[in-house]
Amino acid sequence: MPWEDGVEMTEGTRFMTVAEVADQIRVSKMTVYRLVHSGELEAVRVGRSFRVPEHAVEELLSKSFYQAG
Repeated sequence: MPWEDGVEMTEGTRFMTVAEVADQIRVSKMTVYRLVHSGELEAVRVGRSFRVPEHAVEELLSKSFYQAG
């Protein structure tokens, strides 16, 4: 089901808090907020906070993967 901002949600989509995302990818909450505000990480605003779909974190990591060597 598409939402008005173009974020695609499916039934059963799991949402994470900014703190959970920061914990999972081992960065600060401020870094997650920067990623959200820059558009690099999809998020849905709920009141005054953001919720990030789990698939968006996986996409961010897969497209940010860098192989050294």
